[in-house]
Amino acid sequence: MSFSVCATVDGQSVVAHAETAKEAFAKAIEWKVAQQFSDVAISDGSKSYSIAEFSAKMALAEITVTERSFDSF
Repeated sequence: MSFSVCATVDGQSVVAHAETAKEAFAKAIEWKVAQQFSDVAISDGSKSYSIAEFSAKMALAEITVTERSFDSF
C-alpha cells in the first residue's frame, strides 16, 4: 500500500509519496516539526488522517499483530 503526505507551506500545497506507513509518518513528523509546515495530513488513498489519527491507527495495527503472535503460542 502506498501513502501520500500533504501539507501547506507559504500558501502552497506540497505532496510527498511513501511506500510504507512508517515512511509516511516520518515524513509527516519531519514536515510538522522540523519544517513547520501546516495542515499536515497522511492519506492511504481512501481516507485522509491527521498525524494524531494516523499514529493511533499505526499503534492499533501493531497491537493487533502482537496479539496475534501471542495467540499462536
